[in-house]
Amino acid sequence: MARIQTPLLDIAYEHSGPNDGLPVLLMHGFPYDIRGYDDAVDIINAAGFRTIVPYLRGYGPTRFLSSATIRSGQQAALGQDLLELMDALRIGKAVVAGYDWGGRAACVVSALWPERVHGLVSCTGYNIQDLTNAARPSAPEQEARQWYQYYFHTERGRNGLIQNRDALAKLLWKMWSPSWAFDDATFERSASAFDNDDFVDVVVHSYMHRTGSVAGDPNYAFLETQLAAQPKIDVPTIVLHGADDGVGPVKNSENHGQYFTGPYERRVIAGVGHNVPQEAPKAFAEAVLQLCRTASA
Repeated sequence: MARIQTPLLDIAYEHSGPNDGLPVLLMHGFPYDIRGYDDAVDIINAAGFRTIVPYLRGYGPTRFLSSATIRSGQQAALGQDLLELMDALRIGKAVVAGYDWGGRAACVVSALWPERVHGLVSCTGYNIQDLTNAARPSAPEQEARQWYQYYFHTERGRNGLIQNRDALAKLLWKMWSPSWAFDDATFERSASAFDNDDFVDVVVHSYMHRTGSVAGDPNYAFLETQLAAQPKIDVPTIVLHGADDGVGPVKNSENHGQYFTGPYERRVIAGVGHNVPQEAPKAFAEAVLQLCRTASA
């Protein structure tokens, strides 16, 4: 485990592979952690590429430097964190990849700072939230899948996340990846990352902000204005979508090609749910390696 400071965070991350290898940033989601990338990392490193896998704000050993910083989970904050991590590590350009919150961070950087990105692997497609239309309801079936988001809007839900965070996370793992037969040991290796003192505040803010129910951190206002335009992503992109995803059904990304103006490919992975890197590490790593090899050619 290594650590590095950005303007706001003391970020804990794991890195492996050759120091001179093309860098790959792997970003986890909610409610997961960096352990989801272990098998994919081995494959990527064996092919000669360097991996950096950070704990997001509010997870694991990552800490805010100041008690005064808003514990924001908004998309602009996640994207800015990734950019500032690259700056701190002196990584000029990288392949960025992720799922859930991590996929959103990777999409934000790819859209707003494409000169920093060799290629993007994004699970479930274009993950930048359309906050301009945050009050527009989804189909009832999708609203039902997002029950946990509305739960976290309430004081009861906040208390539930405080008191039952492991049980809630395990339930979401099961609901979102119904064909993934993970064992207790696998879950527990990730669950320790939720013990961070900022976890609940960051999670609650993330889900309230995306519905317009709470204000964002003013420091990200300009970035959120840019993201509100739903900017196109021009970097080479491979979208991976688990056919059994229980929170973001595969049909949701069918038309996402319209958001990508560079080389684009979408792959549906049979028998896989929401946590693509951990459920299908070979397929995930193959997508990353395709972009790495193109960038290195």
